[in-house]
Amino acid sequence: MSKPDPYELEVLEAYESGRLKPSAGKAELQRLRAAARATAIKDRRVNIRLSSMDLLGIQAKALEEGMPYQTLIASVLHKYVTGKLSERSGPPKSGARRTSTRRTN
Repeated sequence: MSKPDPYELEVLEAYESGRLKPSAGKAELQRLRAAARATAIKDRRVNIRLSSMDLLGIQAKALEEGMPYQTLIASVLHKYVTGKLSERSGPPKSGARRTSTRRTN
């Protein structure tokens, strides 16, 4: 994990000194906690097969993000099914692989 920047240190100091106050009321906090608990429940196991190159790429991205690669995969899938994953516009990054489909006539 990277070192906190000056802003993060300022927020941490404000939190620890008790200067930060919640912006939501008790009912809103309870609703948010319930939603977080429901989202975090992982009650199903899935096995998938990936190419070695894709798995290495996922593991590298997870390392950059500071999280386990399985957590990254679950996060990407969650964003996809909730409509929060959007495609990038423009050409792919250098080094990115492109898949092609063969046409048969």
